[in-house]
Amino acid sequence: MIQAVIFDLDGVIVDTAHYHFIAWQRLAKELGIHFTAQENEQLKGVSRMRSLEIILELGNLRLSREEMERLATKKNQWFVGYINAMKPDEIFPGVNELIKSIRASGIKVALASSSKNADTVLNLLNIKEYFDVIVDGTMITHTKPDPEIFLLAAKKLDIPVSQCLVFEDAEAGVEAALAAGMKCVGVGSPQQLGRADFVVSKAADFVLEKIKGI
Repeated sequence: MIQAVIFDLDGVIVDTAHYHFIAWQRLAKELGIHFTAQENEQLKGVSRMRSLEIILELGNLRLSREEMERLATKKNQWFVGYINAMKPDEIFPGVNELIKSIRASGIKVALASSSKNADTVLNLLNIKEYFDVIVDGTMITHTKPDPEIFLLAAKKLDIPVSQCLVFEDAEAGVEAALAAGMKCVGVGSPQQLGRADFVVSKAADFVLEKIKGI
């Protein structure tokens, strides 16, 4: 029986991924690299530094670690500027209701996001109180598809991994959830997220009664 539901943030609860793309594209342009929305798909679910490495690879550029740190910080400052203007109505339709119904059924709710800005976003959206546990990029060493972030969430929840259900929109996130021994709902394309136990076009489409059959 599922006793905890763990949500990713970007692409599942809210589209902060759009702001990441704008910031990365702005940085790429400064570096003389053409960076498209299609290429941005490679950045889903991976760390900030790995995202920068991918962009540099696209432009056949090699930089020192110090310069990469400077650029990653610059990009994050732009991103934080964008998200600080976010409003609660940017939450995907139906997600608030889904989380509330999960909590009302006695199931614990956690957030597991690779973003180091997750806490800021939750406060801006006024939904931090919905989560029993929050795990973000500041608390982990390895990013998805490594299962560390989900294993840590389960440990903090004090729930066995076999009783956890994850909502993820990235292939790396689905792989991480399955590697952790958890069930997974893929949010997005069945072609991309086909390994998930369930696939829905958006999180709010998930029928809560399905949890009882898992």
